[in-house]
Amino acid sequence: MATTSKTSGTSTQQVITSIITNLIIFAVFLVIFLVLKERQPRIYRPKTLTKDGVEPLSRSYFGWILQLLHKSDRFILQQAGLDGYFFTRYLVIISLYCGASMLYVFPILFPVNAAHGNGNSGLDQLSFGDVKDKGRYYAHVFVGWVFFWSFLYIIYRELTYFTAMRQVVLTSKKYATKKSERTVLLQNVPQKYLQESEIRKLFVGIKNVYITRAAPELDTKVKERTKLANKLENILNGYISKACKTINKKKLSYTYAEDNDQIYDIVKKRPSHKDKFLIGKKIDSIDFLLEKIPELNTEIEELQNSHEENKPWNSVFIEFESQYHAQVAKQTNLSSIPLALTPKSVGVEPQDVVWFNMRMVWWERMGRRTACVSAIIALVILWTIPVAFVGMISQITYLTKKLPWLDFINSLPKVLLGILTALAPTIALAVLMMLLPIFIRKMAVVQGAVSSQSIEYFTQQSYFAFQVIQVFLVTTIASSATSTVTQIIDKPSDAMTLLASNLPKSSNFFVAYIILQGLSGASGVIAQIVGLIVYHLLGMFLDKTVRKQYNRFFSLPSVQFGTTFPVFTNLAVIIFSYALISPIILLFGFVGFFILYVAYLYNFCFVYEQKTDSKGVHYPRALYQTIVGLYLGQICMLGLFVVGKGWGPIVLQLICLLVTAFVHINMTSSFDYLNENVIPLECMLAKDGKSSTYSYKNVANFNNSSSENIKELPTKYTMRKYTKNTNKQDSSTLAKSIQTDMTYEQPSSIIQENENSIQAIPLLADISETLIDENSVPYYKRFFQPHIFKSYAYCKQKLPLSYMQEDPIDPKTHVDNYNLPSVSDKCPLIWLPKDQYGFSDHFVKLVSSKGIECTDMGGVINEKGKCEWIKGCEPGMQPVDELENDVFADKNALEDEDVWESKSSIV
Repeated sequence: MATTSKTSGTSTQQVITSIITNLIIFAVFLVIFLVLKERQPRIYRPKTLTKDGVEPLSRSYFGWILQLLHKSDRFILQQAGLDGYFFTRYLVIISLYCGASMLYVFPILFPVNAAHGNGNSGLDQLSFGDVKDKGRYYAHVFVGWVFFWSFLYIIYRELTYFTAMRQVVLTSKKYATKKSERTVLLQNVPQKYLQESEIRKLFVGIKNVYITRAAPELDTKVKERTKLANKLENILNGYISKACKTINKKKLSYTYAEDNDQIYDIVKKRPSHKDKFLIGKKIDSIDFLLEKIPELNTEIEELQNSHEENKPWNSVFIEFESQYHAQVAKQTNLSSIPLALTPKSVGVEPQDVVWFNMRMVWWERMGRRTACVSAIIALVILWTIPVAFVGMISQITYLTKKLPWLDFINSLPKVLLGILTALAPTIALAVLMMLLPIFIRKMAVVQGAVSSQSIEYFTQQSYFAFQVIQVFLVTTIASSATSTVTQIIDKPSDAMTLLASNLPKSSNFFVAYIILQGLSGASGVIAQIVGLIVYHLLGMFLDKTVRKQYNRFFSLPSVQFGTTFPVFTNLAVIIFSYALISPIILLFGFVGFFILYVAYLYNFCFVYEQKTDSKGVHYPRALYQTIVGLYLGQICMLGLFVVGKGWGPIVLQLICLLVTAFVHINMTSSFDYLNENVIPLECMLAKDGKSSTYSYKNVANFNNSSSENIKELPTKYTMRKYTKNTNKQDSSTLAKSIQTDMTYEQPSSIIQENENSIQAIPLLADISETLIDENSVPYYKRFFQPHIFKSYAYCKQKLPLSYMQEDPIDPKTHVDNYNLPSVSDKCPLIWLPKDQYGFSDHFVKLVSSKGIECTDMGGVINEKGKCEWIKGCEPGMQPVDELENDVFADKNALEDEDVWESKSSIV
């Protein structure tokens, strides 16, 4: 008994040490954020700095939290997009479910576990391992039924909501009018269809056809030109800066000249390089680049003009007149030949295409996929060695009994021992898992991913497997085996019984892991220490040109969901697996996930800029992956019942498993097809079957539809009207509107709202009667009626006003066609800083005379002779008012809040 008490005390000390250590880290990071959030707006709230940006939260130290938590779904959707909205929703759902479960799990299982048990102490007294009477297993069984099956209902409810919300968003004007949503990618296209005339015979409503083709040398030359242009820009920026520094340092008497080529006399040493590595002869870099780049321009232009003469690959992008026509093509079986004209993709932006995989044939794709999956499986197996070692460290105190040379560990102070067995292993585990995503993403490309989004989706699936197997299963087995190693050596025949009975003790390691992620992890997310250091410190040493400073300022952080989602999905799996074995984990799950929710919600609303749009596809995958936790939790309980020989609970637990599997299979078959980038026709077509909508362009009657032609519109239907919102917290220009339901009696005719020319034609998916007022129905009724209160019609009311407008085009990233980027690539603009001696004027004329676009507007050489970007200026843009007349005035006159006035499009 003394041994048990000692080990229990050790495990409790692990958790206490982890809490204290992580609370200190949490407090330090939180203080950093609270102190700097107003002093460093570029880091902590860049989205508030645009002309039409988000209104900042309260400047008080803690008032901002309440304001943030009261933000509407519409506001979050506006700022975070579908991906960020559902990511934060996942975090808060796990938190709230843990909190709600505590209300019945704690009062029932704590007394059952602790009273008249095996005499454990500390946290182990509250776990399943302290249960002595197997008759008490029934409490765990029936609590488990409620706990596991309730979450299955939550998943059903969320899948219903996600499906409806995604359909509403994709058929909104913002998405339905996008070129990418009207474009279908066909792969494995037979030779006979690699010509536009034959493709047009297959479909109705085709607007443009882009047959993928390219000359390999074109892409090579474009990359070389970009590299040389960047090199020229860097050299000239540094050369002008050096000349100005030389004049200032030597205090030369120098006057401005119109055609100023005297820079060569001031800076005696011209930039040079060797034409071959090591053995080549030295040549003048500026002269070489000014000669080589125009040559490449001529060669590239010739190749671009003859682009259509190149041999086609086996992929075709088809742009349709409307989203409806694209969806019909996506959802139609096109060929009688197996694997021909497939796979099909829709909604892929030109800048997101993985062009490397556009030439892949079906047998190559199958071989690559098999090889990549095999490589990942092999890596999972090999990775168990270092991960198992980490798990052993967490229970190292048990090894000291059989390994005398480790006995010094027992004499360590309790705090240090807690750090060694709890904090160190969790940090080591986190570092190990950080090394995998690079490899997985590479495998995603090799196996045939067609877009950046599909790379992230593949990564999410593979990285989750690593997380569950390595972070959870291997660590659990290693921890349990280590804690029982002495008993197993003494009596090997009882190995399985000993491992199962010591399984609850492993929960303490995962409690520490959840504390690490929930406290240190969340505070690190919101404090953005790395981003702060990179922006200021690295920017100071590395950004020596105007363009680098410009890019640093306007490059906002983003989230890679392929690796971020699995970390928290695995945390949820751990919680569900141990919820009945060690119920205290629910408390830490509730607190940890809630803090993570606040941190990520803040960043998505005020910091992050998502560079790719996956349209929320990671959310249903995360929900399905969370079901793994339900299975593991039930299997662990079943194993414990078997060891305890509780035959009645064993049968009941098997029933629980079967029901879970039945519900899981049926949910998968019901929802998966709807979430595979398809849109139901009833969400795109008007109720009268004739009118044009955002998704459907009736080519015959689009420009001349009249009320006489429309006979079937209902006389009573719900119409959404936008009104201004006076709530200050949502006063962003694009988030100032709310929707209220109004019932109109109208004749059978097309009705349009005046504001923004929004068509109010009801779709087939809309409810024809007036929607029920949500506030008039008790929450518990709404909770159990997702088919009504999470339906398409209700989700439509959550759309921000910006989703009812066409998506603005960013000229810097917009690509107008689906040809390879090299086909339309242009020579980069050379951006120089303006100096008071006229050196930049000389080089602008010199470079421009070679047919290379060059400018010195938007940057200056400051009084120290260094390149400096004029805040707020685009390349070639005149400085803003404060600097318009004197570009050498005090550059500090512009504060960050003013900088973004001219950059409203950046976020």
